[in-house]
Amino acid sequence: MKSDFILALNQIVSERSLPREIVTEVLESALSTTYRKNANIMNGQQVAVKVDIDNGSMRVFVEKEVVDSLYDERTEVLEEEIKTDYPDAQIGDTVMVDVTAKELGRIAAQNAKQMIVQKLREAERDFQYNQFSEREGEIVTGVVQSMAGGGLVINLGRAEGLLPKKDQISGERYELQQRVRAYVSEVKRGVKGMQIYLSRTHKGMLRRLLELEIPEIQKGSIEIKAIAREAGSRSKVAVIAKEHNIDPVGACIGQRGARIQTIVNELHNEKIDIIEYSDDPVQFISKSLSPAKPMSVYPGSIESKSAAVIVLDNELSLAIGREGQNARLAAKLTSWRIDIKSVTEAMGDALNLLNESTALQAYVGVGMVQNMPVLRELMVRQRLMPSPLSGEEFQMVKRLLDAVQLFTHAGSGAVKPVAADVSKSTNTRVPLVVAPGVPADTYAIPLSVLELSPRVAQHIAASGVDSVGKLMEYSLRGDEKLLSIEGIGSKALSEIKAALDKVIGRPVPPEPAPIAATPASQKTKTEPAPEDDLDTLYGNYEPDEDDIVDEEDDTPRGRAAAAKKKEAGGKKPAKDRVLVFDEALGRTVIQRNRKPGRVLDILDEEE
Repeated sequence: MKSDFILALNQIVSERSLPREIVTEVLESALSTTYRKNANIMNGQQVAVKVDIDNGSMRVFVEKEVVDSLYDERTEVLEEEIKTDYPDAQIGDTVMVDVTAKELGRIAAQNAKQMIVQKLREAERDFQYNQFSEREGEIVTGVVQSMAGGGLVINLGRAEGLLPKKDQISGERYELQQRVRAYVSEVKRGVKGMQIYLSRTHKGMLRRLLELEIPEIQKGSIEIKAIAREAGSRSKVAVIAKEHNIDPVGACIGQRGARIQTIVNELHNEKIDIIEYSDDPVQFISKSLSPAKPMSVYPGSIESKSAAVIVLDNELSLAIGREGQNARLAAKLTSWRIDIKSVTEAMGDALNLLNESTALQAYVGVGMVQNMPVLRELMVRQRLMPSPLSGEEFQMVKRLLDAVQLFTHAGSGAVKPVAADVSKSTNTRVPLVVAPGVPADTYAIPLSVLELSPRVAQHIAASGVDSVGKLMEYSLRGDEKLLSIEGIGSKALSEIKAALDKVIGRPVPPEPAPIAATPASQKTKTEPAPEDDLDTLYGNYEPDEDDIVDEEDDTPRGRAAAAKKKEAGGKKPAKDRVLVFDEALGRTVIQRNRKPGRVLDILDEEE
């Protein structure tokens, strides 16, 4: 029959949800300590207790020495008494002797009661500590049990967690018995037992919520590279796709923002920006400043990890954010020190440096020096009234800033070497098959010698052209071959041909005549006006159906629109549209005559 305390221990196993192995170890340790004390066992002797909770059996073993004549029964045992259990035992050996029937009985349960209870409590605390220490860095759910000093005591079931005031999201209000999800930030052992510290402001909580709500992150198809968070206000998360057919940003946001909205609601309407991670610091820094779109990013050395970012004047406040929050989060996300400047401030510094340095003037070229008055006028205008730049102004400013940055980064102030010098030191491999008409040594000249604008050079490099020789192959096949490169338009075509003529010394073929929309006798040629549309400026404009064609417009946009009109059958402009010469613009524009009875019967200019 099972003894009473064994039945009680079985009840403890079920009530406290402790493993049977731990309860067995506690009982054996308590009984061995109790027996050693009650039986006056010497410290040098070993005492072992074997307990079987299933059948309630207990056996106590004490280490004794085998002797031929008994002197002290506490430490010695006769040889003939242990021959049954230890047939090979000899005098002088030490064996474990079973003393359960003689020494234990019911006294063990009474004497060991207090010690068993104490050791069970210690075992329960150790078990809970080990259990929650493994959950450190995870999200747990509990109920608000009490409030004291702004902090919350959260009942987690068999343990209690502390949610301090500093780890609560600003603006949240809690009530008793309210269910709360929190992040286990730390688990400590204290004098009074285990202490579990919770947090709702830790960036790890945002990471775990993303893993719970987004299956692609759980599977490993999308990886979270970095998180910058200001709890309750705004966070930025950089993600990257491990598979090419997955859009990491779209997968995190979900259809109509369903996935990210669940996390936003959990975090008290905290704004979360999901951006795509890039190994290129320029792209990563540019995307981290979202929703602002920087004009240029100039990273410094890898050791300093500092970058200068140029933004348009009308986007400066957007890039910095309220109280500098957007820039601060971007710096935390990228681990780079970001210095944000407006276009006018950067232009002022660049123009001053260009005015003082003759070496820089030689570096940027005569054309840039001649444009200095125009750039100064543009800078003054932007300071008085910030407004979007036109396509031509944008490219002019960007070329100036890029040139000054490259010159400053070089540090020597020397002008770039000519093509002959560069070809000697380059490591570009010359192909075995050289195209007819292309010198073999031009394949060893890098594209940087042409000093093309960054945008044009980027489009050329993206098409697989990595040397001047390969670019000459395109040029020898005609303008159509160069225009087939994505992003290359009429202005970029002229720039490429002029650069090739300057470096290689070959004549530039004449440009093709513009497509005539009307007979030459009926046209009056006008100077092409600067365009505001970047696509029009680059020559990539595709007129829409609703576009109105100015037959005297000789710009790329006008020629493209005229060609489309010619393909459509040469339809004339609508009757309610007339051609008027605009003195302010210095060119002919199309205006629409509004119908009477709308606002005023006036001519409204239409671009």
